[in-house]
Amino acid sequence: MKHPDRKKCRGYDLPGRCQRFTDLVYYGKASDKDALKKEIFSIEEEYYPEKSPYNLYFGEIHGHSQLSDGFAEVTPEKYFHHLRYTAKLDFAALSDHDHGGIGNEPLFVPEKWKILQDAVKAAYAPGEFSTILAYERDSYPWYNNLVVYYRDHNGTPLLGERAGEFTEAELRHALGRNDILLVPHDTGMLNFGCDFNRIPLDLMPPLLQIVSRGGNAQEYFDHPLSRMDSCRGGFWQDALRRGAVTGVIASSDDHKCKGGVPDPELYPDTVLEAPDNLPCITGVWAKENTTEAIFDALKARRCYGFMGGRISLDFRINGHFMGEVITLNKDEDRVIYWNCQCDSPIDKITLVKNCRDDLILRNSRGVIFDYSPELPVDCYYLRVITRDSRWCWSSPIWVRRK
Repeated sequence: MKHPDRKKCRGYDLPGRCQRFTDLVYYGKASDKDALKKEIFSIEEEYYPEKSPYNLYFGEIHGHSQLSDGFAEVTPEKYFHHLRYTAKLDFAALSDHDHGGIGNEPLFVPEKWKILQDAVKAAYAPGEFSTILAYERDSYPWYNNLVVYYRDHNGTPLLGERAGEFTEAELRHALGRNDILLVPHDTGMLNFGCDFNRIPLDLMPPLLQIVSRGGNAQEYFDHPLSRMDSCRGGFWQDALRRGAVTGVIASSDDHKCKGGVPDPELYPDTVLEAPDNLPCITGVWAKENTTEAIFDALKARRCYGFMGGRISLDFRINGHFMGEVITLNKDEDRVIYWNCQCDSPIDKITLVKNCRDDLILRNSRGVIFDYSPELPVDCYYLRVITRDSRWCWSSPIWVRRK
């Protein structure tokens, strides 16, 4: 893209107006016109980034068993077996509540914690099925519902001054640890949520759960998938507007050993394929299917969340992956690449820039150029909606200007 005036009059651009494309359209000569057309329209592929060095894995990382408030018959062993062999996922975490279920012993009692650890270790099959040690810690008044994930299977519970609460110092210390990951959910709900307009930037989470089964989406206030009482300030875009570097996952918050598969009993008056009955799944781009590699990909925000089935989403800017904070020169073109492959037809892909819907994209794969830096750090992410009303969100890429 070399025309000297292109940035004077265009905000976005396409490879279809590069000089080689134009020259072939006007001056290309070939006896085989179909071959010429194929060459012309393949020019876009020259702008695609290199093949990803990562593999794509799918998982459910928020669910409950009999160790807390899951159904009585759902043992930790049954939970992991279902996700591996029935849902056919690549990784999983069991995140029982730290209170252990009302009237029961807390999860952090040593004997009960060991049951969780032993189940996580026993279900782990490196290269085939990775398990992550996790639990849901009540964290009032900051995030209330907060899932803690560990990089290995030997982690210990985060015990503070009071059960069910976090002091600012305790939260700050936990967020600073490299061996754990804190991910809140239901952040926009009136009773379980938080207020990103008040929380200091250095206490913002690295990830949040964008959607759970039942369609309770946390992207922005009054989202069409929201089903609960909610209030402004607790949504992902509220955090992003403040400057938070926060990516997303999705998970079903399963209590019935139905993770990773539709649950027709959840809302029996709706059809099985309705979004409210679908599982919510996290996709990660990781080097290998091991607990450490999956955790590292989550920690790097190289992940995204979606509803039902399988959706592959690769989103990059100038070759950099979702979750990254990158620095580009002021005049450097921003080359935005997407590749979304889905087991259902795609209705539209939206490029969201600085929490504003900026482009509607109909092709499942392509490249565009952005000539319009706006803020000292611009935030980009993708939102995908399929024709059967399934949603998918990428973690953002943040672009800082030199």
